Amino acid sequence: MNIQIIKHKGAPEYAIVPFEEWEKMINRLEELEDIRDARHISAAIAEGEETFPDDFVRRLTSGESRLKVWREYRKLTIAKLAKTCGVSVSAISQIENDKRAPSVDLLVKLARSLDCDMEDII
Repeated sequence: MNIQIIKHKGAPEYAIVPFEEWEKMINRLEELEDIRDARHISAAIAEGEETFPDDFVRRLTSGESRLKVWREYRKLTIAKLAKTCGVSVSAISQIENDKRAPSVDLLVKLARSLDCDMEDII
């Protein structure tokens, strides 16, 4: 590798490398970062972090009601979720159909019932 060192006041300050070598170094660095990230993710999964199927993630990002997606993913009926949260079936239905916004208290109950963060369902 052909590297040129530029000094300032007698100390190395810059290293100039051919662009092709620079690209190789950047690509290798990105590969190493990907490997590190994959190891962290694998460790988190091994420690019990929840993972989600592709279909579930697609539904969450499709514009469909996030509350409904989470409710169905957790295999809860509207009636069961409503009972758990202490509200009516119609209240849950209205929230799922974007006809009513949940109060903060209800949002907390929904998130707990669905074992997710509040931000995941709004």
